[in-house]
Amino acid sequence: MLTLIWSSPTAALNNVYLPSQKAVYFYIHHLKLWNICSIYYCRHLPLLPQMSYVRGSESIGVFTSDPCSAMETELLLAPITALEIVDDHLVAGEGPYIAIYSLEPDASQSARCYKKVLRNHNVHGIKEQQDAAPGATTLAVFGGKGLVVLQLSFQGGTAKLAELFPFRELHDWIWDLQRLEAPGCVALALGHNSLALYDCAGQRTLREVHCQEKCILYSAHLVGSSWETLVLVAGTVFNQLVVWCAADPTDNAGRVKPRSRINGHKGVIFSICFSESKSILASASDDRSLRLWGVGDLRSPPDPVPCLLVCYGHQSRVWSVRLLSSYILSIGEDAACLVWNYQGEIVHRFKGHKGRGLRAVAAHERRGWVFTGGADSGIRQWLLKGQSDGGDSLVRLDFPSPRTKGSPRAVKLVDVNHLLVMTDAGAVYAYDLTSKAWALVLEDAAYRSYSLLEVSVLISGVMACAMGNLSGQVKVFPLCSPAESKELKLYEGKVHSLSWASYAGQDPGTCSLFVSGAAGSLLWLEVSLGPPEGVAVVVKRCFRLPLCKQRWHTCAAFMPRGELLLCGDRRGSLMLFECEPAQALSRGAGVGSSDPERVSGLPGPAFPLTGEEPLAEGPVSLLFGLHGKLGVTSITCHQDFIYSTGRDSCYRQLQVQGRQLRVLRKHRPCKGLDWLEELHFGPDGSVWVLGFHADRFVLWSASSNEMLLSVPCGGGHRSWSYAHCLQVGTFAYIKSGDVVVYQSQDAHSGQRILKESLHGRELTCVCHIGVLQAPGQEPVSTLATGSEDGTVNILTYRAQSRTVTQLTALGDHISSVRALAVAKDTQPKAGSISAILFSAGGRAQIECYRMLLSPSHSSGGGVVHQLVHVASHRLDEQWDHRKNRHKLVKMDPETRYMSIEVLAGVEYPELPVPLLFLAAACSDGSVRLFLLLEHAQKLQLVAESFHHQHCVLKVQAFACKTAGGGRRHWLSSAATDGSIAFWDFTPTLNRAAEALKVEGTEMKLLGLGTPVLTIQAHSCGVNSLHIQQAAGGHFLVASGSDDGSISLSAVEVDAGSDADQEAIAGTGIRLLRNSSRLCAHAAHVTGVRLLQPDFLLSVSVDQRLALWHLHEDSLSFVGSKFCHVADAAGLECWEAGARNCHSVICGQGLEILRCSLDGPGAETENGV
Repeated sequence: MLTLIWSSPTAALNNVYLPSQKAVYFYIHHLKLWNICSIYYCRHLPLLPQMSYVRGSESIGVFTSDPCSAMETELLLAPITALEIVDDHLVAGEGPYIAIYSLEPDASQSARCYKKVLRNHNVHGIKEQQDAAPGATTLAVFGGKGLVVLQLSFQGGTAKLAELFPFRELHDWIWDLQRLEAPGCVALALGHNSLALYDCAGQRTLREVHCQEKCILYSAHLVGSSWETLVLVAGTVFNQLVVWCAADPTDNAGRVKPRSRINGHKGVIFSICFSESKSILASASDDRSLRLWGVGDLRSPPDPVPCLLVCYGHQSRVWSVRLLSSYILSIGEDAACLVWNYQGEIVHRFKGHKGRGLRAVAAHERRGWVFTGGADSGIRQWLLKGQSDGGDSLVRLDFPSPRTKGSPRAVKLVDVNHLLVMTDAGAVYAYDLTSKAWALVLEDAAYRSYSLLEVSVLISGVMACAMGNLSGQVKVFPLCSPAESKELKLYEGKVHSLSWASYAGQDPGTCSLFVSGAAGSLLWLEVSLGPPEGVAVVVKRCFRLPLCKQRWHTCAAFMPRGELLLCGDRRGSLMLFECEPAQALSRGAGVGSSDPERVSGLPGPAFPLTGEEPLAEGPVSLLFGLHGKLGVTSITCHQDFIYSTGRDSCYRQLQVQGRQLRVLRKHRPCKGLDWLEELHFGPDGSVWVLGFHADRFVLWSASSNEMLLSVPCGGGHRSWSYAHCLQVGTFAYIKSGDVVVYQSQDAHSGQRILKESLHGRELTCVCHIGVLQAPGQEPVSTLATGSEDGTVNILTYRAQSRTVTQLTALGDHISSVRALAVAKDTQPKAGSISAILFSAGGRAQIECYRMLLSPSHSSGGGVVHQLVHVASHRLDEQWDHRKNRHKLVKMDPETRYMSIEVLAGVEYPELPVPLLFLAAACSDGSVRLFLLLEHAQKLQLVAESFHHQHCVLKVQAFACKTAGGGRRHWLSSAATDGSIAFWDFTPTLNRAAEALKVEGTEMKLLGLGTPVLTIQAHSCGVNSLHIQQAAGGHFLVASGSDDGSISLSAVEVDAGSDADQEAIAGTGIRLLRNSSRLCAHAAHVTGVRLLQPDFLLSVSVDQRLALWHLHEDSLSFVGSKFCHVADAAGLECWEAGARNCHSVICGQGLEILRCSLDGPGAETENGV
């Protein structure tokens, strides 16, 4: 095979010749088949004559060049592609690096050792071989065409890796490796169905044999300890397993005949595993299945080989399979690790990784541990005996019997071992899960047919119960003595809902009961249980809920000090009521009496209430329809925040500011978890979400992103209850006239996160927010990353320790995130960063956040953050409003924002604060301008233009000072036709400011006019664009294109004066010069950055980061570095000292590099 590199026409390379066009096409064809190994090819066939390869004595280099010492990788976050257990340590392969993790329970997450071993190849496999010397282990590491043998040793608390045999690059891809009895020799299964006997010490291939089956392999597995007994099981592109032996005689062509061909899979085979003790061969395939084959003796398999088992359980392709003594492990593209028994049943299902795929799996059978590595760069440890599906643990309590009356209508858990059931006969029964016995609590015919039941445990330990019925009656009683009940006639109509609530400082024997009735009235009752009065009830307040169709409350909670009441209703609204001074509305014996006809007292309303109560108090703050139309399900106060859940698949984080509710964040914990019922906060900071996923009750960990419990109950519309205490959790529900209970002894799966995940899919953009530094601490850089998975991560990076910590993840986007932009405040607090973060992407959606970052000694990432959601905008909502008025739809629902740019600090004397504008490049061919109105929490579309007849890929803003001290604002936009347009935005911004003063937030849409200047920079799409002011006062415009070229233009701007800006609109910019560097990269250029004083960085899909020196009319090549991030999508840079900068490349991972601009050879012209 040929290994292609890019060669400049002036490069002087040794041993270079140009391959034929046919050979190049053959190579590219096979690279397309090799997509699983992330080997990338040049997509521009017209450039093929300039491709060349370098031949060494035995191997061929892959895209190599003389490395530039000025560029050094400091951190790499890439897919985990290999895992191996060595004693009580886990060895992981990440890109070309090997990391060693301790498996001790108290060990930290950070790797004990991290070393680059495979140069520019990704680690594909790690094979352990115990040495004779105690405490030493030999590791053979391979991937792509690279092979290295390492010595792993442990001294004290440190792990050390040393090269036992140096790195070697072979002529073909390595699929598997097997150590042989011969000293220093290994057998290699190669990509074109051949076997090689390789001498590690001599660094040479002793022998190579080929199979008669000429094909490319997708998987291979070697069995045997010597060349004579060596057997290769090869997974071919023809969906076959081919079994052949290395020592078998060859035919006239020198090829070995296969001993067996195993058919059955409907797709290519990605993984093979053989258990010699069981004589079973396992295979995993593209057809989403696992298959077990009864091969017997692998050296003489039966004909045909019987298929023992076919297992379907994955929702996508299956990447790998492992055979254990009692279980089968499989991982797939659905990010699930399934544990099967040998009868084909799924015993465990481990899901916690983000995104689409797991890439590696390993097992420690003695300790019952399973380890998974994902494409999200995360590593997780699972307990093999953890929780499984709850379907087999459901117990029916056999409620219907001659001793019980009626059918169960409501069930409530008092604690994990006791529950109450309300029947349609008006009877309340108690059940003890320990003694398995039913007992009648009370019976009241007035509560037949329709009844409500709520239970609360007071601080004193007394169980308080409340019942409501169709005629407006409420009965309150202690569970220990139901005969002491108090019954109140509160409404003429039915009682819609009941809920208990308490606050800190409340009397231990007192709790608050909230009752909703007719016309939206909400009564606050204070219930006291205990001697000497027994049960006493006082009506504290009467509140009025907002007008809606289903006008009753669903949940209530006090603020920590009890001065405010939070309430959620069936319409999805969240409201705040004043509670101080909390004086009783009803006093006297009538309130606490057992008189069922009337509750009275002065001053206050007359009971029972018949309609709209004039003395009822309305909310002081209202968020109408916050959780949609299906209702708010719970409100929880935790630390300084309020959390609300609803049936809109989201929970929200809020704060009370000036007695007004303000939404800070919206969280969507899990896709498909549409019904969120409640949040539980653990002492370790963990967050559990209770809800329903289709017909299952789910306990979801938002911290570890995994499902802890899943019970098939039929859905949340039926009566149900959940209780948790220590390690025991109980779930009860009513189904088919009976009560069903599921009880688990430990709701935790035993999962441990060894390495945090990054994103579930490819990264599309990265943005530098700023650098924080506290006295005596190292600088901390903060970054934002956006991904195809629809999330934005806020990260901190410490350059000295080379560690990344995730501060938070934003999941408000309904589609992919394509662009990020930051606007920093000009006068932040000392030592902190205050900024506005914009994110934009698919479905024409923009989200806006206010963030405050401060250095901290205590937090893990060294940064304390406050993040508030400010505003959002979607074009479909904009056009829906217009459609209703004009009966016209102008917006494509698939419109995407490809790039955004902030025009910050646009100041006007008449306005109190500078205006913040945002420009967006859109896939529908438009350039749009938005105005952020932070005080109104609104992002307003101000102007747009459809000048470009093609998809607009990039926008970039720049400004210059006028003679009068003002600023003139410009915007450049680049499209898929290779053109770059320059717009004078100053008149549009002025008109928008005038409209804001006159019309307020409801402004008419403006036009952007036509561009001032358009240049044809490239022959096809412009994927990257950067503008920087040069020393001479003009501006440099750098761009990269699909054709691999880089264009550099210089434009001169005539700023004029403040008075004549309208007069010179449409003029004032001209092109000074334009030059292009053709074939600067072998694939499309996805990032360019101009660096001071005269350098340029570029990155491409060819996985090259190139440094260029700027001349007046040309670019000269300085050096390049191979990037370990495949499908590079973006480049970001920031200063890191004098003539140094940090660079971040995002794509299928994240790579942070340090670039020095003092490196030698700045004036040389070298090929990459």
